[in-house]
Amino acid sequence: MQGVQTHYRTCNICEAMCGIEIKYQGKEILSIKGDEKDPLSKGHICPKAVALQDFYQDPDRLRQPIRKTETGDWETITWKEAINFVASRFKEIQATYGKNALATFLGNPNAHNMGNTFFIPFLLKAIGSKNRYSASSVDQLPHHVASNYMYGHGLLSPIPDIDRTDFMMMIGCNPMVSNGSMMTVPNFPKRLKNLQERGGQFIVIDPRRTETAERADQHYFIKPETDALFLAAVIHTIFEQEAVQLRHLSNQIKGLEQLKAAVSNFSPEKVAPVTGIAAKDIEHIAQQIVSAESATCHSRMGASTQLFGGLCQWLTHALNIITGNFDRKGGMMFTQPAADHIMATSKKGKPKSYGRYQSRVSGKPYYNGEFPVGILAEEIETEGEDQIKALFVIAGNPVLSTPNGLRLEQAIQQLEFLVSIDIYLNETNRHADIILPVATGLESSNYDVVFQSMAVRNTAKYSPALFPKAADQRYDWEVIKAITQQLLNIPDNGFTPELILDQMLQSGYYSKEGLSLEKLKANPHGVDLGALRPCIVERLQTDDELIDLAPDLFINDLKRLEKTYFEEATQNANYPFALIGRRNLRHHNTWTHNAERLKRGRNQCTLLLHPKDANELGIEDGTMAQVSSKTGSVKVAIELSEDMMCGVVSLPQGWGSRKKTGMKVAASYGGVSINDLTDETRLDELTGNAALNGTPVKVESLTS
Repeated sequence: MQGVQTHYRTCNICEAMCGIEIKYQGKEILSIKGDEKDPLSKGHICPKAVALQDFYQDPDRLRQPIRKTETGDWETITWKEAINFVASRFKEIQATYGKNALATFLGNPNAHNMGNTFFIPFLLKAIGSKNRYSASSVDQLPHHVASNYMYGHGLLSPIPDIDRTDFMMMIGCNPMVSNGSMMTVPNFPKRLKNLQERGGQFIVIDPRRTETAERADQHYFIKPETDALFLAAVIHTIFEQEAVQLRHLSNQIKGLEQLKAAVSNFSPEKVAPVTGIAAKDIEHIAQQIVSAESATCHSRMGASTQLFGGLCQWLTHALNIITGNFDRKGGMMFTQPAADHIMATSKKGKPKSYGRYQSRVSGKPYYNGEFPVGILAEEIETEGEDQIKALFVIAGNPVLSTPNGLRLEQAIQQLEFLVSIDIYLNETNRHADIILPVATGLESSNYDVVFQSMAVRNTAKYSPALFPKAADQRYDWEVIKAITQQLLNIPDNGFTPELILDQMLQSGYYSKEGLSLEKLKANPHGVDLGALRPCIVERLQTDDELIDLAPDLFINDLKRLEKTYFEEATQNANYPFALIGRRNLRHHNTWTHNAERLKRGRNQCTLLLHPKDANELGIEDGTMAQVSSKTGSVKVAIELSEDMMCGVVSLPQGWGSRKKTGMKVAASYGGVSINDLTDETRLDELTGNAALNGTPVKVESLTS
């Protein structure tokens, strides 16, 4: 019998990249704790890490390919049968209906997976369809559009230098729960405490007093979907006070005067009645930013998943730049990743994909190589050329995770062929013709290619597999690669994720320091590459090597903002409340639903409602209510909370289940899905991102 051994790796369930220490004996996991020697997380860990053990041991996890029979049952088939079946059906469908008849949907976990990051682009090229969809258009396309037009690449996202800043403002963020999003920041609580202990100020703008807002020096309630008005007013104030300072970027910026003219109509006095933030408070916030030695403003989920998400992200960047807090210690900075996926895929002069195509049915824009997922159902339902006839879902559950999941569920049942790569039978792939379960988690090696590019510190860490995969298992990258080869009729080129990673490391920023995969393997806790450094000259990817403060795309969209709130602003009497989502610390999207230990404790799938609103509705704490929107209704328990802004209600994201008799699906939490209420037609017109927050709803008591 082997003795107790120790394995070090990075938890890849969420974006935080926490280092973990796993004690194990044979194939039995004894404990999972934070790795004190990890240079980024330094021992921090959240409750979700234990799910890695649950995924590995779960008896309900699928381990071999299964195909649906004519009777609707599932049969186990070999991997050779499965790959041949999928590739041949893809070829048949595209030969019959055209290339675009085959669509793909990529779920959130792909961004946490080294193999998929490297090999999915080859698959998409082999498929050759413009009908591509992903979780990106659910919550982050505004970031990519802003980065593309301002810095030249959609993934060039500036990160708050939280460990050295003197002032931090967050809009629609809750990193006390998420540990960062589009910002990898493990142990946010300690970093925030350090900021405040060194005399720094922390402000949160949010329609809910979140777990993060409770720790803030100042919290301001804001009406959902008015963040762009607030940001424009802050920028307006800075111009009015002649407080613009560009510092070392004065010769690398264009569009300053155009930006000034664009926000001239957004005075604090004008936007205050709409946002709910007083004019004097807006002016005070602007003064705090410009007077701080260093400052950062970071906008995330609440600012992205709304009707004006694109404007929010553009204005956030502009605010950081005109206050001299960009590419500078304590401000917003670019990470310099050891394996730079951004620079490897960057081509100056390459035409932007925004607007390259318009969607077939409703004319929505194509961006970053995909269409907004909100149009997926209509593209399946509507007959005609390029109608979607088959769908390949990779590590996703769009029936729960995308707006109006009920409509999408009905639509996918019309497909001629549905394939899913997933380790569980879930609400989406229970309608599939074939499911390809892969080795995952502790059975896989990993390097966080995507999130190393968004970290608050430069580090590098490779995680080898802890346990070997079984003989009848395949890694997801192996499955993706095999299907690609079949579609193209080409032999195996011998590429592996490790081979690609090593090439990137040895040709990257730290190659002169001898960084390689071999060196990372010799340092199981990871390698510290230092604090964020000014690097705008080498990172900027615009053709003219200038930051564009005023792209026409955004300037023109301000007219829509003005028209919505200054000319047409009315409240829908039938749906008087604005619905927003929220995260829970023990829950992450829909793919942690089978982790038994994460399901323990009180029911967290409740509707948060302010007591004043509840009193007017005659609703008491803990009672059941019906929440209805244009698209559907759900029944949920009420939780009264003064942390909610009046007129705003909140449901957690990623819950709900479509269970059928005799079919055990992954989402065993119960509860209800917020996406039974969200409207797939509510999109940010600028970017195509889903407008999940701000969904108009009504709340009715179910008790007499």
